[in-house]
Amino acid sequence: MRTYEVLFILSPQVPEEEATNLVGEFKKIAEGTGAKLTHEEAWGRRRLAYPIQKFNEGNYHLFVFESDGSLGELDRRMKNSDRILRHMIVRTDLDHKRADKLARKNPKKERLRPAPAFAPAEPTPPPAPAPAPVPAPAPAAAPVEEASGGDAAAE
Repeated sequence: MRTYEVLFILSPQVPEEEATNLVGEFKKIAEGTGAKLTHEEAWGRRRLAYPIQKFNEGNYHLFVFESDGSLGELDRRMKNSDRILRHMIVRTDLDHKRADKLARKNPKKERLRPAPAFAPAEPTPPPAPAPAPVPAPAPAAAPVEEASGGDAAAE
């Protein structure tokens, strides 16, 4: 069985009654192709990352289906609907298969996270204090002659 996630964004101008009708219609289309709805979430009105058709908000809705076939008909109908701003259908079972395969390939190997770079694994001793700087010798001062107002020999 394949697992698909279907995420679509409805225009914010769509009334609540019409939005529920559209959601029900998309469920019927997918179930008509043999898909089984396993999970449904209404995320509500959220802000868009960038404007789409001059809208800054949209109503998000998520389906998770399990199916043996593809959801090509649902994709085609969503593309043709003018009430849907964006939609995305992603097959998620391949990711689970890859994870299981890796786990079977290395069953004994423990997957450990590396230690964070900011915390050392072992405590380190504090650094040794730096030696005190040696003061430089002061330059020799030149003798200063004193000037006097009188005769020095008279005294």
